[in-house]
Parts: sequence; C-alpha cells; structure tokens
Amino acid sequence: MSDLTLGAVDRDGALTEVVGELCGSTRADFLRGAALGGAAMLGALAVPAAAAELTDVQILRFGLRFEQLQATFYTQTEELGVIGRMRPDKQTWAKTLGAHERAHVKIIKQVLGPKAEPAPAFDFGDANETDANFTKTAVAMEDLTVALLGGVTPKIQNRALTAALFGLLTVEARHAAWARSIIGANPAPDSFDEAKQLPAVEVALKRTRFIVSKPRMSANTAPQYTG
Repeated sequence: MSDLTLGAVDRDGALTEVVGELCGSTRADFLRGAALGGAAMLGALAVPAAAAELTDVQILRFGLRFEQLQATFYTQTEELGVIGRMRPDKQTWAKTLGAHERAHVKIIKQVLGPKAEPAPAFDFGDANETDANFTKTAVAMEDLTVALLGGVTPKIQNRALTAALFGLLTVEARHAAWARSIIGANPAPDSFDEAKQLPAVEVALKRTRFIVSKPRMSANTAPQYTG
C-alpha cells in the first residue's frame, strides 16, 4: 500500500481546512496527496511559536487533554464492541495502544497534581463506530501525537520533565509505526521528521470537533475516560 495521505484520513475535510488556514488553500489542496508524517506535510503544518513562551504547566495541561482524548477514543471503541470484532492482530494493537494511552493520562495527572484540569467531554461521531473509521482515525492521531511531542518537548524547562517526555515520545513513535504497519503503509516514509508546534495541533483538534462541552447523547454514547 502507498503512504497514508491527508486525503485518506481527513474527517469531513477538517484537517485540510486547518492546512488552508495556516498555509493557503492552494497549498492545502496540494498537501491532500502528501504522506502524513512526511517532511512536506509536517513542515507545512508547523507554525511559528507564540511570542510568549509556554510554561511547563501549560504544555503538560495540553498534553493531558490530548492523551485523555486518545484514551477515551480507544476506550469507547472497545466499549462499543468494535475492537472485539477486529482480526486478532488488530485487536492486540488497539488494546495495547488503549492501555498505553490510559497509562499516559495517569502519569501526566500525577506530575501535574492539583494543577491538572478536569477532562473535557469528547464526541467522536462515527470515527470509532466501525473498524475502518477507527483505524483511519487512530493512524492519524498517532502521527499527530509524535509531531506534537517533537515540537513541545524541547520547550520544557524542567530537565527531569524533558527526559520523561522524551520517553513518552519514543513510545508514541512506536505506536505510530505499529499503526502504519497494521494498514500496510510505510512506517517510516522519511529519514527526518519535522516537529509540529502546539498551536497548529490545537487548531487541528478544534477542527475535528472531537472535543465538546457536552457530549451528544445517542444510543452509542460511551463513557469519557478521565484516568
């Protein structure tokens, strides 16, 4: 299978719109065919750091929210019975990544202590209601996580936290490679990864509409994972 592209995983054009806002519509249209995780894709999505430097707490709070999103995504998919209907190797992959993301939530909450914020409500629509939708979204999430950690880890001022986040980054990189191998995509499309700055990731998350103030109630509504 060829490299996974933005066009193949984009949910309702949300990520393409983000690229358009950051880089212009012409560039966005071009990048729909670019490999996720490739230098062209990540370089285009990178935006300049904010003038005011982010604090360690701000970075960790965003990291916690992102990990809670992933943990809830995997947990809800399992609660919906989707993972149980996958082929055995995919079940192992999905359950392992879900367990890791839940562990990451607990670790970051322990580091933040009383400064940890409550988890928001998440609504994934139909992104985790079928094997195919779940898989596409999971692959995109794991690639985005690696790009995010690559961008924010060097900004951490506390050296002990920097070391811890590098440990998290390497595990997430393994997740992304495993996810790509599951769908037959090239797990390492480039020799060098460009990091993505936190503002670009935050905009991308908002455009997916996965984070909501209150979940839309339906027959498929599943618990939110808070750790």
